[in-house]
Amino acid sequence: MSNYEYIISSLPWLSKGFVYRDGSDFDSTIEEIRRDLSEKDSAVLDFLLKGLGGEALDGNFYNEALHHSDRFIREYFRFDLNRRNAQVEYLNSALGREEGEDMITGEAGPDADFITDRLDTDLARFSGGEFEERQRLEDILSGDDLLEREKNIDDLVWEKINSLTIFNYFDIDAILGYVAKLRIADRWLRLDPEAGREKFAQLVAEVKGTFKGINSNNI
Repeated sequence: MSNYEYIISSLPWLSKGFVYRDGSDFDSTIEEIRRDLSEKDSAVLDFLLKGLGGEALDGNFYNEALHHSDRFIREYFRFDLNRRNAQVEYLNSALGREEGEDMITGEAGPDADFITDRLDTDLARFSGGEFEERQRLEDILSGDDLLEREKNIDDLVWEKINSLTIFNYFDIDAILGYVAKLRIADRWLRLDPEAGREKFAQLVAEVKGTFKGINSNNI
């Protein structure tokens, strides 16, 4: 059985400068978390990490994610699917590409081969549903500064994670939300150290607030 309270009270394994402690990195932090998780929860964490890695994000993955037993997994990747499709849709429009090109959907085309395409081999369908953040994302994408656009998109993702875990204090979804935000902070620490440290500081403040039983510093 997972010791959620112990895991969360021990987060985030960072220095006062809001970077990893000496010898630590994203992977070692994950292993620290995994050490106190049950086998079942560790498998859920692995699924999240697979999706956060990006390479697995195809129709099969999203179909599995949207039917997953864990609520955070379902709702986070529903948002992720909608966000990515909206970005592709915006790009298609901006570049004059064919509508629907490179979109990930669970709809089968007339020539779909579920055996060879490996999309939904059980003929199940999936849908991202309504994407309430669409307008805000489009406003972000219309900006001229590429780096600022990336930061604003990650801020949008961070906010969504907070909204999905607002009532989660000591459970697996609280840990999954932390890991998803840690991945964002880790990415910015490598791309832009100052921005990365700001994200780490934000994450530390949120974890401390959560452990006190207060959902503080939500964006």
